[in-house]
Amino acid sequence: MRSITRKNIEFLILLKAIMRRNVLFLAIAFAFFWMNQRVWGRNLNRRRFSLLDRIPGQVNHLSDMVNLSDDDCKDMLRMDRRAFARLCHILSNVEGLKNSKHVTVKEKVAMFLYILAHHTKNRAIKFQFKRPGQTISKHFHGVLQSVIKLHSLFLQKPLPVPDDSTDPRWDKFKGCLGALDGTYIDVQVPTVDKGRYRNRKGHVSINVLGVCDMNMRFVYVLTGWEGSAADSRVLRDAINRNHGLKVPRGNYYLCDNGYPNCEGFLTPYKGVRYHLSEWSARCPQTSREYFNMKHTRARNVIERTFGLLKMRWGILRCPSWYPVKTHNQIIMACCLIHNFIRSEIDVDPLEHGLDDFMSNQVAQEGPQPVEMIESLESSPEWSLWRDNMAQSMLNEWNLAN
Repeated sequence: MRSITRKNIEFLILLKAIMRRNVLFLAIAFAFFWMNQRVWGRNLNRRRFSLLDRIPGQVNHLSDMVNLSDDDCKDMLRMDRRAFARLCHILSNVEGLKNSKHVTVKEKVAMFLYILAHHTKNRAIKFQFKRPGQTISKHFHGVLQSVIKLHSLFLQKPLPVPDDSTDPRWDKFKGCLGALDGTYIDVQVPTVDKGRYRNRKGHVSINVLGVCDMNMRFVYVLTGWEGSAADSRVLRDAINRNHGLKVPRGNYYLCDNGYPNCEGFLTPYKGVRYHLSEWSARCPQTSREYFNMKHTRARNVIERTFGLLKMRWGILRCPSWYPVKTHNQIIMACCLIHNFIRSEIDVDPLEHGLDDFMSNQVAQEGPQPVEMIESLESSPEWSLWRDNMAQSMLNEWNLAN
């Protein structure tokens, strides 16, 4: 009897242990099943999103920018539909910019121009174009490099003012090639470098040298110098570069008093009224005053060019978070596309109230060796030549009046 009772007790203990293990197993199984049910139910309610779902939105957004009207295209991309198509054609056929697996050349160029025009951040662009941020950044830099390589095609070749010019702004400056000046573009730099990039106005920026012709198209652009660099130092560097600014002897550019008055670079007289706002009260009385008045009216073309450039491209109006090297390339690209737009659009929508400039191109002869200016030093001969020009201007004005 005792043996039977002992066997029953052992059986009951074994059964209890088995049940305890099973309960633990059942609890784990139930919890696992319950979690799977929640995830499975959540996936049922979630809409699966694939690359094919993005395509209609991408096509519709691109069509809204370039296919609605010229005015809409100008507002979004700063050029009309015809100019946009020609730019895409040039980038494709000249620089080899090709369609990728999922992104066309038109969409690449549209993203690039939209970022330049509106200074839109990457995280905002990716929602508008329905593209990942990495894709946008990749194609932005790809188009940027392709535009930079077109500098020889887009930069304007300067033509001197002819002897029979009837343009009232330039008819007194025979042989003049245009005007030059410097402008500041704000940038973001590391704290240790802010001292070098801080300009005289207290802004952290780079000093950009721009040279333009009479039609507000850039002839030469030098970017990369720190904001603390003097204008004359930047110009001297531009002249000494192997592929820098070339000024044939007998020709010259108009510039302000931030540069030396020397061969190839004609500045106004110091200590004499100069700015346009100073000539509204009375007429010039001396040859130097008359020279300065004509000089400022002609040289003002470079200031209007810089103003138009910054109106067109929002990325130049405030500092961006791109590295300085990339920002320098962006500035060059903005100048190149500015030239392209000026040559493609008959009436620039941003140029209200400005006089029209001559646009006829003179037939070019074959390249001939020309002696260039290689130094930047003041000389008495050049100052005497300016004095004679000023006196001649005043004599002609007195005869006319």
